[in-house]
Amino acid sequence: MPIEIERKFLITGDAWRADVARSETMLQGYLAGPPAARCSVRVRVAGESAFLNIKAAAPGVVRDEFEYAIPLADARAMLAKLAGDVVEKRRHHVEFDSHVFEIDEFSGSNAGLIVAELELDTVEAAFPRPAWLGREVSNLSRYYNLNLAMHPYSQWSVAERNADDAP
Repeated sequence: MPIEIERKFLITGDAWRADVARSETMLQGYLAGPPAARCSVRVRVAGESAFLNIKAAAPGVVRDEFEYAIPLADARAMLAKLAGDVVEKRRHHVEFDSHVFEIDEFSGSNAGLIVAELELDTVEAAFPRPAWLGREVSNLSRYYNLNLAMHPYSQWSVAERNADDAP
């Protein structure tokens, strides 16, 4: 069964921008998800590609994940007709010490939030910590895209932005 092992971090400063290898605009909307299901079903448009993604609704760094390429026209129709709130972001790919960090710079109702994601082969895998890598938020479900769609960053209180525990 495919799994995703992903660590999430807030970003400090703009030093990472100098090392961006490529970027793409992404739109993603959720077709189904918690609390009625034990997974989220997402459609994502990334540049000129589109994907259907099914991910376990469990918090933490390890989750079951299935992803399939779908026709771009189908994805755009699903976003327009079936998805709830859409998460908008620009994903920047930054290589650092042979690891690729995916840095999501959110826009729309999540503007101001920048999160780095790093996929690893094992939970215990060592990884570099560049100076711009801030506080880890891997276990804080409010930073998951599904939750950002339902409760955008622009609506967070100061306490939510600074809290170290899940809401």
